[in-house]
Amino acid sequence: MSIHGHIENGVVVFDEPVTLAEGTAVRVEPVSIPPRKTLAERFKNVIGAGVDLPEDMAKNHDHYLHGTPKQ
Repeated sequence: MSIHGHIENGVVVFDEPVTLAEGTAVRVEPVSIPPRKTLAERFKNVIGAGVDLPEDMAKNHDHYLHGTPKQ
């Protein structure tokens, strides 16, 4: 048996009425998955935004942002 549906607000919604007994185990498998954006695509608006930063900014960001001791 195959039942078709879609995701709506994070919940599976069946395309047609379904009558299954309470407690029936089911398996949901996506038919198609939208392509995920790469990290570069997701953060393109901030890539390169930091200019004139210290060379050790990545390692010691807590020091520069919050004043903790350098590592």
